[in-house]
Amino acid sequence: MTITQTALIRILSHLILGEDYRTEVVALINTAFLDYAIEFFKRIAEAKLRDQNIDMDWYRREMLADTLDKADIATHAGLNMKTIQNIYGNTRKNTVIEVSEAHYDTLIELLEELVKNQNEIDLMLTIKFRGIAIDLNISESLLVINALAVKRAALRGGVWSAIGKQVEKLLMKALCRLHKVPPQYYDQSRATGEYERDIDFFLFDKHGEPYPCEIKLMGRGNPESADATFARSTKIFIADTLLDSVKTRLDSQGILWVELKNSENLVQFQKVLNRLGIPYEKPVSLEAETEAVLKSLQQEVEVSELESVIREEHEHYNA
Repeated sequence: MTITQTALIRILSHLILGEDYRTEVVALINTAFLDYAIEFFKRIAEAKLRDQNIDMDWYRREMLADTLDKADIATHAGLNMKTIQNIYGNTRKNTVIEVSEAHYDTLIELLEELVKNQNEIDLMLTIKFRGIAIDLNISESLLVINALAVKRAALRGGVWSAIGKQVEKLLMKALCRLHKVPPQYYDQSRATGEYERDIDFFLFDKHGEPYPCEIKLMGRGNPESADATFARSTKIFIADTLLDSVKTRLDSQGILWVELKNSENLVQFQKVLNRLGIPYEKPVSLEAETEAVLKSLQQEVEVSELESVIREEHEHYNA
C-alpha cells in the first residue's frame, strides 16, 4: 500500500470508531506540501543559476516561462487555477499566462513599495544547491514565500475534497459489512438511471425501495455543509459531527441521520437499519471487527484511482 492508501484506511477506522480523523488528513497535506517545497527550492536554485542576468526579471523569465505547465505558471505568480476560472471563465493556457504575467507585475510593484517603505527588517533566503549557495533578497524571498502559500492552499483544498470523495462509498460499504448486512440491501447496481448521478450511496429497504444517502465529513463549525441534503432527494444523512439545530431540521424533514463522532457502538446506524427493515448483526467486538472489515476493503482501494482523484481535485483547487 502507498501512504495515501494507508491514510485512507486509518481515516475510515477513525470515523467508524467515532474518533477524530482530521490529524490524518493534515499529515497527508503536510507530507505533500513539504515534498513540493523541497522540489520547488531546487527549481528556484536551478533557475537562478541558469539565468546570469542579476535582476528581478530572472524570476519572470524562468518561473513564468510559457514552456512550463499552466498550473505551475499560475502558482509561481501567486495565483491558483480556481481563481482564474472564477474570474475569467476559463483556464486555457494563454489565459493563464496573460493573467499570471499581469498579476506578477502588480505583485512586483507591491513588493518594491513594501521594501522601500520599511527599514526595520531584512530577509534573505539562502539555498545551498550542489555545493553552491544561492541568495534570494527580500523581494525574491517574499515572492517564493507567496508562491508556497498559494501551493499549500491548493493542496489543502484538493486533498480534503479528494479524501471526502474516496471515503463516501467505502465508509458505507464498511458500515454494512461490519453489520453483516446482506449485499442486496446495498448493491449499488440496483440504483437505476432515474436517480441523480451525484448521490453518494444507496441503501434499499426490505421492499427494495432505494434510500439515497448523503455522506459529509463535516465539523460543528460548518453546518452549511448539510444544505445539499435538503436540496436533493436525500433520505439518509451520515456525518462526522452534527449540530443539534441540524439534527432538528433533519428530523422535521423526515430525513434519517447518523452522527459518527462519539457515537456509542454505531447505535444510530443500527436505528436506520431497523427503520428500513434491513437485517443485520451488531458487532460484538467493534475495534477487532472494524480492523477485519477494513482489511478486506483494502483491496478495493485502487492506487491509480485514488491518485487520479487527488490530482483532479488538486487541479481544481490549484487556483
